[in-house]
Amino acid sequence: MAPLAVLAQQVVVSGVVVDDKTNAPLGQVSVSAGKISVVTNEDGVFTLKLQTMPERVRISHLGYKTRQVGISEGQTEGLKVRLQPTVIQLKEIVVTNEDPRELVDIAISKIPDNYSRVPELLKGFYRETAMKRKHYIYVAEGVEDLYKTPYTRGTGRDRVSIVKGRRLLSQKQGDTLGVKVMGGPVQAVMLDVVKNRDFLLNKEELDYYQFSMAIPEYINDRPQYVVKMEPKTSTDYALYHGKLYIDMDRLAFTRIELDLDMSDRGKATQTMLVKKPLGVRFRPRELSSVVDYRYEDGVTRISYLRNTFRFNCDWKKRLFATSFTATCEMVVTDSSSDNVQPIASRGSFDSRDAYYDKVEYFLDSAYWDKYNIIEPTESLDKAIQKLVSTYRRN
Repeated sequence: MAPLAVLAQQVVVSGVVVDDKTNAPLGQVSVSAGKISVVTNEDGVFTLKLQTMPERVRISHLGYKTRQVGISEGQTEGLKVRLQPTVIQLKEIVVTNEDPRELVDIAISKIPDNYSRVPELLKGFYRETAMKRKHYIYVAEGVEDLYKTPYTRGTGRDRVSIVKGRRLLSQKQGDTLGVKVMGGPVQAVMLDVVKNRDFLLNKEELDYYQFSMAIPEYINDRPQYVVKMEPKTSTDYALYHGKLYIDMDRLAFTRIELDLDMSDRGKATQTMLVKKPLGVRFRPRELSSVVDYRYEDGVTRISYLRNTFRFNCDWKKRLFATSFTATCEMVVTDSSSDNVQPIASRGSFDSRDAYYDKVEYFLDSAYWDKYNIIEPTESLDKAIQKLVSTYRRN
């Protein structure tokens, strides 16, 4: 396998991205210089580590005008980038007589033209967290390699391997839940909806939905069709409420938003829950997913995904239920298509594996010095420090 280069002598570009009108921080904003990219955390903070000084950094986010920020020597850190909301002018974008289902079918037919036709190796940063009420009880994160076959094929040979990873768990006995929900690093394979057609974008599955056109949006200053999906029939499993963003020029899927239908708790539980201890009652509240794709050098690639799970658990002998939130997210930080070799099955991460068992306990504050990551939010950073302190005392 041809490894992607680890940065030796770094140029660090860092700052915060905010809404120009409200000054509110913007999360999940794409920040890139060439092929290297990250996303902002929920506090709007980003750090981009590069091998050479970039002339500019590209900042883009759904519903905002893309900015090209010039970078100069000695002024690379502490940037404050303001993004202006995009104003949709109805005269600019006129959508008439568009059949939303037909539009989706055309975008599916163009997947071989819009996405990679050769094997690629992507470098990604992955993080999963669990919160009990408003307190973090678990954090795990890692750098991973993702081997992707051409988009003319399925996901059968796509693989994920952990390059470096760490974990931290609350030492309080009452915080040990033992509930596992769907997720893990293989979400980079399973949630690549454009490639994993078995998940959603196939005729049999799409026939369960009704489609409608929503107000157009801009992504990277490019106009997007927005197609809404709603379940129109009942199936043996839970369906989704969703939005599909389709580039008006290339007719490529650029963003997919999905929310699991919670009207039948039993079906929602079947989708979300992998296992739980005896005596624990699992009550699903939310499963939402976002998948972003980025266009570069004539190819559209997966760039970011995020899964959020909210659920309650109670024990039969306890009066009140406890709320939990689990999140897993991954950002693609680099890519290569030169001399790419598959990741061997024996060295890959399996959907049945627990990420917790595959990585080491972490205490090193400089653990990610050489890697591009999603910066921890202020609240997560404080929680990590607290968990580390508790672990050292024990």
